[in-house]
Amino acid sequence: MDGQTSLTPAARVLGYAGLLPQVFCCAMILAGHEWRYAALAGGFAYAAAIFSFLGGVWWGQAVQSGRATTGAYVLAIMPSLLAVALFLPWSFGWEWPGPALFYLGALILASPLVDRALGYAAPDFLRLRWHLSVGLGTLTLLLGALAPRVL
Repeated sequence: MDGQTSLTPAARVLGYAGLLPQVFCCAMILAGHEWRYAALAGGFAYAAAIFSFLGGVWWGQAVQSGRATTGAYVLAIMPSLLAVALFLPWSFGWEWPGPALFYLGALILASPLVDRALGYAAPDFLRLRWHLSVGLGTLTLLLGALAPRVL
């Protein structure tokens, strides 16, 4: 690599700082904090919001490219629809939140594959996306594993 990057240091630092809310939620549960159920719900909400945000990134990249197909826009709306679908079991009082957190974590972990398939992302952005998605996806899976301690 020639050392050039399209990402500013602030973009990288703030990107990694975006993992802190999920770290905080995991820590609250592991510490047995009295608000651990709120931490579990907050962790789900945060992961779902970030997953939805990724769809917005894909939409923006598709528009910016000027060469997007309908499929790119369909992929871009899927994270929001999936996040809402994963929230429905809690809304209806079904088994939640463990299974939903596992699905959401797995989807976040796999999301850079969509970036790569779309082909709009710069290499350094895609590298950061992998780091952040592995981090947030893994932390969200951890929340799913911790859910039985809370419920």
